[in-house]
Amino acid sequence: MKQDRDDNFTSGVLEFEDNLLLPALYGEHNSNLARIENEFGCTLSGKGNLLSLEGPEEACNLSRDVLLSLYNRLEQGHEVTRDDVDGAIRLASMLDSPVANFASNREKIAEDDNVIRTRKAVIAPRSVNQAKYMEALKKRKMTFGLGPAGTGKTFLAVAMAVSHLLEGKVERIILSRPAVEAGEKLGFLPGDLREKVDPYLRPLYDALEQMISLEQTEKRLERGEIEVAPLAFMRGRTLSDAFVILDEAQNTTPMQMKMFLTRFGQNCHMVVCGDPSQVDLPDGSVSGLKDALDTLHKIKDIAFIHFDSSDVVRHELVSKIVKAYDQKEGRKSR
Repeated sequence: MKQDRDDNFTSGVLEFEDNLLLPALYGEHNSNLARIENEFGCTLSGKGNLLSLEGPEEACNLSRDVLLSLYNRLEQGHEVTRDDVDGAIRLASMLDSPVANFASNREKIAEDDNVIRTRKAVIAPRSVNQAKYMEALKKRKMTFGLGPAGTGKTFLAVAMAVSHLLEGKVERIILSRPAVEAGEKLGFLPGDLREKVDPYLRPLYDALEQMISLEQTEKRLERGEIEVAPLAFMRGRTLSDAFVILDEAQNTTPMQMKMFLTRFGQNCHMVVCGDPSQVDLPDGSVSGLKDALDTLHKIKDIAFIHFDSSDVVRHELVSKIVKAYDQKEGRKSR
């Protein structure tokens, strides 16, 4: 980008090689450009394959890197959604200057090694902690994803599990969570076993269906390649050649957590997802997730990735809600 500088004010021009990609880059009625302008305070104006940037130097530099990262995504054949724009902005806001460092880090975060490919989706990290999490999911046999709702803990774990299954790295996926309460009192619910547990395992099904078709999900469930079951059904088993995910882990007891973690077998990948601040156990009960963190934090073979409100990738209002609760409860939130 060519720039003319006057103290802290910068003007410059970005030139793009492929005009056909610009409608997707700019968004409908230039909505993506408007989103970037509102976030950084840099004026963006396009004509042909040229895009001018005017405003404070830092704002223009950050806007430039966001636009180039999104354009690069389009060049690779991927779409650019509102979530992708927000993710690129989030990364720019989190990674400090100088801009050269941001560009380098942004390229590293979005590189192909940090992408999960399934038959329905290509998934790239949308925050620094998501990139760390995805790297841990690929390189570590056991990973803890810790933080508030909407940060992608379970979604990315399921995506990685599906990728491993499709590539033949594991023979099955096992998805589990405490049903109803930590006590898992399924007998008080009407219906057969599936009717009892399905409402509590629905989020795991939803994540699966974003990776592979509903038809493929059902077929693999029938063949036993994918198993979705309450935590109580893990007792007494050894989980080998499997990618195993425990969701809502904060609602386990210490005994249940120990039982789950010790199911680990040969060629097993295990992920534990939970929000230590959202424990639904009876008052006075110790969360198995907190107990596990206190017990296992010195084991170097286990990765512990902590998310916060800045990693929330749902609607931006969710991030604001999480941050408000964090502030009210006195927790540190970036």
